[in-house]
Amino acid sequence: MPDLADQTAQVLVVDDEADHAEVMAEALRRLGHVCTLVHSRAEALDELKHGQFDLVVTDLKMEDDTAGFDVLAAARDDQPQAETLVVTAHGDVPTAIEAVKRGAFDFIEKPIDLDLLRARCGKAIDAVFAKAENRDLRDRLDDTLGFDGLIGRSSAMRQIVTTLKQIAPSDASVLITGESGTGKELIAQAVHHHSNRAGRAFVPLNCAGLSESILEDELFGHVRGAFTGAEKDREGRFEYANHGTLFLDEIGDMPTAMQAKLLRVLESGEVVRLGSNTPKHVDVRLVAATHHDLDALVAEGTFREDLFYRLAVVRLHLPPLRDRREDIPLLVDHFVKHFAEQMRKPAPRVSDEVQQALMQQPWPGNIRQLRNAVQNLVVMADGDTIELRHLPSNLRGDAAGGTPAAGGEVSGAMSLDQLEKQAIRHALQATAGNREQAAKILGIGERTLYRKLKEYGLK
Repeated sequence: MPDLADQTAQVLVVDDEADHAEVMAEALRRLGHVCTLVHSRAEALDELKHGQFDLVVTDLKMEDDTAGFDVLAAARDDQPQAETLVVTAHGDVPTAIEAVKRGAFDFIEKPIDLDLLRARCGKAIDAVFAKAENRDLRDRLDDTLGFDGLIGRSSAMRQIVTTLKQIAPSDASVLITGESGTGKELIAQAVHHHSNRAGRAFVPLNCAGLSESILEDELFGHVRGAFTGAEKDREGRFEYANHGTLFLDEIGDMPTAMQAKLLRVLESGEVVRLGSNTPKHVDVRLVAATHHDLDALVAEGTFREDLFYRLAVVRLHLPPLRDRREDIPLLVDHFVKHFAEQMRKPAPRVSDEVQQALMQQPWPGNIRQLRNAVQNLVVMADGDTIELRHLPSNLRGDAAGGTPAAGGEVSGAMSLDQLEKQAIRHALQATAGNREQAAKILGIGERTLYRKLKEYGLK
């Protein structure tokens, strides 16, 4: 990373004493910074409105006692990326402290010590460039990780991120569908964290395997004496999630009788604890998820159609990992760093051969299965690189004498040309179309890859 202090900054120097302004500007110019000098509040406000600055150095008291504060306020409004250093008369430190409270980065007293001026301006400029780098990093991460840490740059994940950004601020109910292990709860958390309810509770409940009586108690709570063992009042998940978000996972497994009770709560906005006749109003956003095909369950009559429409105001479907293989290298790198940090060891590099082998797997358990596999690899890695020898035999593919499974197909049923075409396609997906990197993964020359692309009609 380049030294931030070596970067050139645009500096606005504001002082009604022209000689004093020139001395400060010359001290900063010697460090390579570009300085613009103005000598009044009006000139400063005009420059701030129309120019672009990284640092503003302004005297606090010029034509009147408030001029410097006006410049500070204008800098904060018109140049939010910039920092401001205020200059104050000796003995007027309380005024300078007030300026810092209003957003100034720091202050310096007259008479000016030029070395101190350069040092404090350098710190302010470093802070500006550091923030700019962080913004750039966040932008790059957003492009790669999507939204709220959702990892993927495939078209499917980009579409999900776009939809999430649209729906999160609303109170609309959301139904998330997808196979087990695709990250449905993570999506629900993202909806909550970017909604107006983010400061309130996110309350999850998995409905799978719960009987009607247990599920009713979990959702609605009970009063003392409602049943044997009910020794005190207990609020249910709806009450606990009041003004927040309730996430009901595996809603497709909810007993039919319980579906009617849930529908009543969604329609009335009121819950009644078991053993009580007193309704309690709740304000809850509901997000539900299931690996079942709810449309089919509705058609079969095992899931209420009216509840389905209540839940599915917005529908999100998470594709299985085998349908977004280009995201696998990103996920692998993320999990490697995560588990290496947990184990307090340097994160090992993942060899191209291992990445290719992992990309070829069908991953029926989706992201959850991949995560567990990567954890095992980080544990087993005995050097700075995860190599094919670290892969379990069921993941080695060619290294174990066979071909990595792709999409669950039996490798023996595919011709060599088909296998080669598939490997090229996956390598290009993994590198976002970068032919040089794809050729490196495949172990062939770039010109050979170009010829293969034409031969197989791949883009």
